[in-house]
Amino acid sequence: MPAVSKGDGMRGLAVFISDIRNCKSKEAEIKRINKELANIRSKFKGDKALDGYSKKKYVCKLLFIFLLGHDIDFGHMEAVNLLSSNKYTEKQIGYLFISVLVNSNSELIRLINNAIKNDLASRNPTFMCLALHCIANVGSREMGEAFAADIPRILVAGDSMDSVKQSAALCLLRLYKASPDLVPMGEWTARVVHLLNDQHMGVVTAAVSLITCLCKKNPDDFKTCISLAVSRLSRIVSSASTDLQDYTYYFVPAPWLSVKLLRLLQCYPPPEDAAVKGRLVECLETVLNKAQEPPKSKKVQHSNAKNAILFETISLIIHYDSEPNLLVRACNQLGQFLQHRETNLRYLALESMCTLASSEFSHEAVKTHIDTVINALKTERDVSVRQRAADLLYAMCDRSNAKQIVSEMLRYLETADYAIREEIVLKVAILAEKYAVDYSWYVDTILNLIRIAGDYVSEEVWYRVLQIVTNRDDVQGYAAKTVFEALQAPACHENMVKVGGYILGEFGNLIAGDPRSSPPVQFSLLHSKFHLCSVATRALLLSTYIKFINLFPETKATIQGVLRAGSQLRNADVELQQRAVEYLTLSSVASTDVLATVLEEMPPFPERESSILAKLKRKKGPGAGSALDDGRRDPSSHDINGGVEPTPSTVSTPSPSADLLGLRAAPPPAAPPAPLGAGNLLVDVFSDGPAAQPSLGPTPEEAFLSELEPPAPESPMALLADPAPAADPGPEDIGPPIPEADELLNKFVCRNNGVLFENQLLQIGVKSEFRQNLGRMYLFYGNKTSVQFQNFSPTVVHPGDLQTHILSTWSSPLAPARPLQAAPVSGFLDHERAQLAVQTKRVASQVDGGAQVQQVLNIECLRDFLTPPLLSVRFRYGGAPQSLTLKLPVTINKFFQPTEMAAQDFFQRWKQLSLPQQEAQKIFKANHPMDAEVTKAKLLGFGSALLDNVDPNPENFVGAGIIQTKALQVGCLLRLEPNAQAQMYRLTLRTSKEPVSRHLCELLAQQF
Repeated sequence: MPAVSKGDGMRGLAVFISDIRNCKSKEAEIKRINKELANIRSKFKGDKALDGYSKKKYVCKLLFIFLLGHDIDFGHMEAVNLLSSNKYTEKQIGYLFISVLVNSNSELIRLINNAIKNDLASRNPTFMCLALHCIANVGSREMGEAFAADIPRILVAGDSMDSVKQSAALCLLRLYKASPDLVPMGEWTARVVHLLNDQHMGVVTAAVSLITCLCKKNPDDFKTCISLAVSRLSRIVSSASTDLQDYTYYFVPAPWLSVKLLRLLQCYPPPEDAAVKGRLVECLETVLNKAQEPPKSKKVQHSNAKNAILFETISLIIHYDSEPNLLVRACNQLGQFLQHRETNLRYLALESMCTLASSEFSHEAVKTHIDTVINALKTERDVSVRQRAADLLYAMCDRSNAKQIVSEMLRYLETADYAIREEIVLKVAILAEKYAVDYSWYVDTILNLIRIAGDYVSEEVWYRVLQIVTNRDDVQGYAAKTVFEALQAPACHENMVKVGGYILGEFGNLIAGDPRSSPPVQFSLLHSKFHLCSVATRALLLSTYIKFINLFPETKATIQGVLRAGSQLRNADVELQQRAVEYLTLSSVASTDVLATVLEEMPPFPERESSILAKLKRKKGPGAGSALDDGRRDPSSHDINGGVEPTPSTVSTPSPSADLLGLRAAPPPAAPPAPLGAGNLLVDVFSDGPAAQPSLGPTPEEAFLSELEPPAPESPMALLADPAPAADPGPEDIGPPIPEADELLNKFVCRNNGVLFENQLLQIGVKSEFRQNLGRMYLFYGNKTSVQFQNFSPTVVHPGDLQTHILSTWSSPLAPARPLQAAPVSGFLDHERAQLAVQTKRVASQVDGGAQVQQVLNIECLRDFLTPPLLSVRFRYGGAPQSLTLKLPVTINKFFQPTEMAAQDFFQRWKQLSLPQQEAQKIFKANHPMDAEVTKAKLLGFGSALLDNVDPNPENFVGAGIIQTKALQVGCLLRLEPNAQAQMYRLTLRTSKEPVSRHLCELLAQQF
């Protein structure tokens, strides 16, 4: 930038500013300003032409007056005239005035645009930069329309100066953010990527910011930036602080550029090129290694820059979720920050570990820090850090530590901040239900929850305990005894009275044999709370009283006396009055048999998802951290608490890293005795561990299988009943799967949960569970944009000869369930040839911006199959049709039933499967680090049981299992022989069917 000469000091401006500062009152200031404005106006209107210096001085004074808060209604033309000056200082003041005072509707905009065009065409780098800065500062649509096509040419021109390129990149970024439709994508996009190799670091930094923004909407146009970004990042990370002296900040080379490059890489999946991926992994390892080195400076700026790069590196590692070693190292590094003296670092570490807890590779490593996190929950002074600690405890919870975590959260709840109590109550309720090892512990936990924080226990929570107790015979007696004891406390929360009233009314007879809890004692205890309760609770207690008359005839006279009292029959509340009158009449005129029929025990509630999950999701709101995403990313995470129960089209989505489990809330139950709208029991399909089963079921196997059994139509005509409103596309109507479909499918061979697909518009997440020949899959479609998706239609179709059976429902979530009606994809279901039956639910046709919808699939394996179903997703975005086809992650190994057997039985069966066509063998080179624990986890995820002490070589892995289909069972034995020295594997599979052997061998070999 040219130096300002001594004569440009503008002494008159300095004197004016000094006079303003010396004013003793507001009136004196206004008087001085008005005097100056009159002087400037006379100078501008005078006959004598002003020179450039005078114009500049007076325009500067006008600008200063405007900044003091006074309106300026003249001088704009003089500022525009300054743009034509050849002096830098005069042109600079002209552009500054225009940037601040001229709006897009000004009549002078055409003159301004002409002046800007002249400066852009002048090839004078200083003038070009001033013009670009003005365009970016104004940033209006009119500016975009005038210059959006010219700026890319300046950016990629070979003769543009570095400072001009830098300004052009940032100017284009500003216009793109203001009006993305005005920036044309053309051949310049390929050339702008190569700016990442520019020698000038300022140009690279500006280019990275531009590319990061552009690639979110057009990722394919900028895909070549991955290798260049990795190369540039590698050079920065491996450089010493002396190599980049101009861009070294407190001994950290180019920290801002490093962070931007790491964020750019998070816009894409891991590099496909092995060399690029290897180089990137080296960079990430180097950053993690440098974090362990002693600091080169004690100043906070050094640690801030160093930690900024570290946390962005960890975010990239979490985004890729494919390098177990890096994930574990990242977790250990964050663990060191948990006890750091800097509060911000502790907060960021807890937040990042919440996301790490969702990875199957790092979940166990996160659990090792449970004591530190519990200590943070107890001792942290900052409420936001305590909240993140609670989120992390929730995210790391599984069956092995559920009791400890729930206990600590209950203990913390007694002293927790009021702002987060309701959220903690919901998390405790969800964890207690999801990981309950026995029902008595669950009941104790919820009653403790009501005792400690009754005001924050929402209806959804106590509805759930009533539903679960009603559905489980083995816990009803214990629940009645426990709630009876809880009601004896002198101060009892009203929610406890509600729970006690319902449970004793239904199951009080189970404890009536004890003299301490005889029927009169039960009634007396409940009625002692009656006058202290609200109208809704009194109505519930009246229903309990009439239930007592049926259960305990000896209490009839006492209860009729209560119902007959004037305070009930003439109650000001119409609901209480009506109940008292009707119950009194019913107990007086109805025979014993009629009374028993009318007041019989409530039937079990239907099994559906828990509405507590949706309430928690609404409380967190959009943008909730991924720590709360599901079992590893726990179901609590996503929706968190707040007003109306969400429908499939209104559930909010978290940030892209997050959000997969937006579960539709079930409607809550009505107050007894007619809880027909009851919310539904949580079916635990969220746990990734081997013990994944419905957390609260009489026998998990039977509960799961009975739920998933697809309805069989009574006749072929039943298949034609209630046809779909619009025909689903058949395989001939959709395009081929996307090129990376096989790669995405392979990610799910050994895992059931994760992100199936993600681009700049849409995220598709998967949660699934399989048992015997049945499975349930939840698909979560998240709209990552702010624009509503129209005509949204995800459909499962059959590829080739794979027959699928699509069933659809269109009932409202509040309507009673009705039998599913079948709508075949293509003709009637041919049970002789069909391999899979897939039952799907339709989703809403509109998905709001930032929202997520859920689709449930029930799957039955009829015969062994080799080709997975296809998922076709079609919608309109901004008026343009969008479509993509993926392979649904349903492979034959999902229907594995692990089988334990002794060594003798294994070898006997191995010899029986000795025919050549029964064996498939593959020798292949390792594509991933040969880690025994990772290999073991993958084999367990594949579905087979691992047999210990069978193979003479302890380094080998031996497994056994049975493929469960409806038509037949296929036994499978496998042996994996790793050779660490040669970095090779030999995989041998033997099954009773040749195609199954080959297919399983191919599937499993791709995992190593």
